[in-house]
Amino acid sequence: MNSENFSISEKIVSPSYIRQGSQARRSHEQLIRLLLEQGKCPEEGWSESTIELFLNELAVMDSNNFLGNCGVGEREGRVASSLVARRHYRLIHGIGRSGDIAAIQPKATGSSLLNKLTNSVVLDILKLSGVRSVTSCFVVPMATGMSLTLCFLTLRHKRPKGRYIIWPRIDQKSCFKAMITAGFEPVVVENILEGDELRTDMEAVERKVQELGAENILCIHSTTSCFAPRVPDRLEELATMSAKYDIPHVVNNAYGVQSSKCMHLIQQGARVGRIDAFVQSLDKNFMVPVGGAIIAGFNESFIQEISRMYPGRASASPSLDVLITLLTLGASGYRKLLAEQKEMYTYLAQELKRLAAAHGERLLHTPHNPISLAMSLDGLQTQSGKSVTQLGSMLFTRQVSGARVVALGNKQMVSGHMFSGFMSHSEAYPHPYLNAASAVGITRDDVTLCIKRLDKCLKSLRKESSARSGSPIPLTGQEDHAGE
Repeated sequence: MNSENFSISEKIVSPSYIRQGSQARRSHEQLIRLLLEQGKCPEEGWSESTIELFLNELAVMDSNNFLGNCGVGEREGRVASSLVARRHYRLIHGIGRSGDIAAIQPKATGSSLLNKLTNSVVLDILKLSGVRSVTSCFVVPMATGMSLTLCFLTLRHKRPKGRYIIWPRIDQKSCFKAMITAGFEPVVVENILEGDELRTDMEAVERKVQELGAENILCIHSTTSCFAPRVPDRLEELATMSAKYDIPHVVNNAYGVQSSKCMHLIQQGARVGRIDAFVQSLDKNFMVPVGGAIIAGFNESFIQEISRMYPGRASASPSLDVLITLLTLGASGYRKLLAEQKEMYTYLAQELKRLAAAHGERLLHTPHNPISLAMSLDGLQTQSGKSVTQLGSMLFTRQVSGARVVALGNKQMVSGHMFSGFMSHSEAYPHPYLNAASAVGITRDDVTLCIKRLDKCLKSLRKESSARSGSPIPLTGQEDHAGE
């Protein structure tokens, strides 16, 4: 309804009522206007009616929704199922063109506008979350691993002699396979044990750089968010080393946007040294379906090079999902989620520490990890480690998802490389342990129920062990209350 249609409507319905409806409509349009003018996440979240009005306005700008459109090409936004069309708000053309994921599509103006606005809003959120000096980013419809691969492939054109990627070890297959898939040779640098924490061995990294030669190294591939007892890499030192040897630096920030500590490390690394790009997941940080990531950096031209490396058009679904989510939350809503994540981290740590003490275990001291926690399982470790792995199975069958149980001595072959002590980020970590994470969106009820079920599982395993050995295991006096 435009002003002309409202004027005509006054001849049908009382003008005072029409003016009231027109004012209501303008309140929605004012929010949309501010978004278009500023390109920032609104401070307060929008209602669903405003979001749907906006998306419908975008959709009618795409050629597949033109009333008189006659399509004779091979890609005309045709959809056989009306359910699929509604699921995508009739934004069918996707984003980008065959040569550039960020390019404008002439016959998909609405989808192109959606893409530009999403990248702008996400950039605003990255700044809000702590990386104030980030200059450019784009949403790519691939998860973190393939997005890292895209970054490595882009660097290949800048460093044709680059063959190796220096990688402080983190036992997560995707980031390792990202390097292999791009055609490079990962150089695994083992972490060093400081207290309970596994930290970056800076001396070993520098030795590898000198041994291989800086010109033969594609980049340093570091990590922020990770499972305890590993903690975020020493990003400032790595960034300084990257600048010193003129080696690119790519950061795997998978679920680090939710952590002010991880984002501060990236900000400081870029300030004192060199960070070329940092990659983060959409689903882990913004609670949307799996399938998207954000590639961001401090040099706009380099980030544009990465976007141009993407071959072909791309799905708009991840961009649509994260834009809807951020418009729903608003900046204030996302800040609230970040604050709740910190609060739940403290609560989870307290509850795990109490439970650990009740079962003769302890919460590993990993203060540099702001999301993940680890509780020792020394009492369950046997020669085969079966009780430790059995705990993981018991938790899963009792609907405790996300908890990781790590036994000693695991070996795993990943893309031709044998990892000893796999899942523990170390060849010889001294304790088996259980991981739990306070990630964005976790609730107090999640923590309480997890602790209750974990307590029951540990008691059950204790009884089984006691029955097999024929001798009772002494109680601490606290375990009867551990799950309350």
